[in-house]
Amino acid sequence: MDLVEISERERLSREDAAARLHALADALARNNEVEFERGGLRFTVHVPDQVDFKLEIEIDDEERELEVELKW
Repeated sequence: MDLVEISERERLSREDAAARLHALADALARNNEVEFERGGLRFTVHVPDQVDFKLEIEIDDEERELEVELKW
């Protein structure tokens, strides 16, 4: 299978970002797949029972970054 990569950035309120994270967390807890819709296309990603979880925090003078990665 060829690599499929979807990347998007947008500015959200902290509350809206939290709502998106909650929705993703709820989907992970409920199902073994997560669905995304982008550009009129629907993507379904199968998620196994065990995943590798990575949390990365970067802090410098001008910017802060919190990155969460799930891999399997």
